[in-house]
Amino acid sequence: MSESITDAGTIRFVDVYKSFRGGRDAVLKGLSADFPAGKLTYILGPSGVGKSVTIKHILGLLRPDAGDVWVSGKNMSTLSGRELAEHRKIFGMLFQNSALFDDMTIFENVAFPLREHTTLSESAIADKVTRSLSILGMKNGYDKFPNELSGGMKKRVALARAIIREPQILLYDEPTTGLDPVTRVTVDELIETLKREYRLTSLVISHDIPSALRLADQIAFLQDGKFVFWGTPEEFKNAQNDVIRRFLDADRMSFRVLQ
Repeated sequence: MSESITDAGTIRFVDVYKSFRGGRDAVLKGLSADFPAGKLTYILGPSGVGKSVTIKHILGLLRPDAGDVWVSGKNMSTLSGRELAEHRKIFGMLFQNSALFDDMTIFENVAFPLREHTTLSESAIADKVTRSLSILGMKNGYDKFPNELSGGMKKRVALARAIIREPQILLYDEPTTGLDPVTRVTVDELIETLKREYRLTSLVISHDIPSALRLADQIAFLQDGKFVFWGTPEEFKNAQNDVIRRFLDADRMSFRVLQ
């Protein structure tokens, strides 16, 4: 498999196995999947089934015990350390806690990847920072620090930083976990904005079924080391897998309790 223009933004797992603790803890058990370029995929599943392990393989932070992980035409398990570092430039990442630098302003946080990894002039950096923040609804206040921001505003800044270098692939790690309902809606709107504006290959690790049903192009459900469901949100709602049914029933029950 060689790299070509059509490979940009594609992700492919080919019969991937991964275990820990000397093989006693098998997490991925023949995982195979094709994540098409330009689509938003939610990866759902019970806690501890390997969603984060899957993302770490995509980033090249873990290497499979067997099988291959192809990202934008490159086999992640065969890249050297230097090649991996270079290839990771195609990713943007939104961490669960936003991971902003507390001693930097909003502007400095978003500008940081450009100052570290490019030779752009300060005026060009300022243009890019302003554009990224503006797309996400922040027109001013760039001199504020993270501790002066609400949870939703922190997510805006973290997402602006994630897209500032125009990545091919955007990864979200539990973007709505622990947020109040209003902020969750804000984050959903931000994800939808980036989907519309950039058409990136986007993967979201989440337990948030309402968000997945509302935003996803496709949903992948991970269970027992493999994807046991892959399809549209409408197909997911009608899936007959017992674990998926329990997920959906529990979500409906939670909604009724809130009412």
